[in-house]
Amino acid sequence: MKFLWVVGAVVVVAALVLLARKHHRQKNLLLSTVLASLGAFLLVGGGLLVVDPGAPKNEAVKTGGLAGGAIVALYALWLNDRRRKVEEARQELERGRADHDRSRVADERFARAVELLGHETAQVRVGAMHALAGLAKSRSEYTQTVLDILCAYLRRPFKRLDDPEDFDADQEEIELEVRLTSQRLIEDLLPRYEEKDPVLYDLNLTKAHLEYMDLSYRHVGDLVMRVAHLREANAFHHMVIHGDVYLTEVEADGRFYMHHTEVRGKAWFSRFTSTSLAVFTDSKFLGETKFTGSRWADVKADGCTFTRKPDLPEAWRN
Repeated sequence: MKFLWVVGAVVVVAALVLLARKHHRQKNLLLSTVLASLGAFLLVGGGLLVVDPGAPKNEAVKTGGLAGGAIVALYALWLNDRRRKVEEARQELERGRADHDRSRVADERFARAVELLGHETAQVRVGAMHALAGLAKSRSEYTQTVLDILCAYLRRPFKRLDDPEDFDADQEEIELEVRLTSQRLIEDLLPRYEEKDPVLYDLNLTKAHLEYMDLSYRHVGDLVMRVAHLREANAFHHMVIHGDVYLTEVEADGRFYMHHTEVRGKAWFSRFTSTSLAVFTDSKFLGETKFTGSRWADVKADGCTFTRKPDLPEAWRN
């Protein structure tokens, strides 16, 4: 009995060597664990009998059994942790595949919607615009691209001719409804005025034909509307424009509202022509502001403030 601990020590060493080799090769460790548990039982139990020969044998057996059981318990914990890691890796792989599938479907939807924007039927073009807007809402990485596409549609040539022989009034009205849809979707995709730390998107409406455009109570990055044509009433009031505003050579045939708006970058209204009422009441211009060569039929700008000395037109000085 007094040599049991020696046998146990040998078995433990053999088990540890076998355990190390199998772990390195990522093989089953059950046999190594059983040997280590048996060795621990013999080593601890035999050691107690050597240290205290008068101790009850059942106590030595119990203590040795606890040592062997502890090794089995450690193996069970390791095995459970390994299974957990394998399951997490499997779930991560599935999530990656799902994300890839969603991205692929989104790309296909995007490509198809862009293609349908050139369809000859107005209802199809409207449907394509709504599909793009829905995609932008569900996947934020598409939002700026969708806004660029909707703005590009508004830059398509669109003229109202006075000679009834030169155009189809019904067809013109249908196209106007499509363009109004594009405007409403742009408005809907921009962050609201009350949002804190909003994601900023730029709008490029250069040479666009706008009618009843309403960007009021919105945040925007840069607002570019060079050589744009504004008809009826267009609202840009109660906005926060975090970047620059370029409204050079704009023709506004209707009312233009830009009151209670804060422009944090440049604001250029050079050669802006307004034939109706323009309202800038209580707006703030925090950057360089130019109105060189602009013409205004009727302006309301009381309470309007500038952090830098602006180049004001004659109509504003009266």
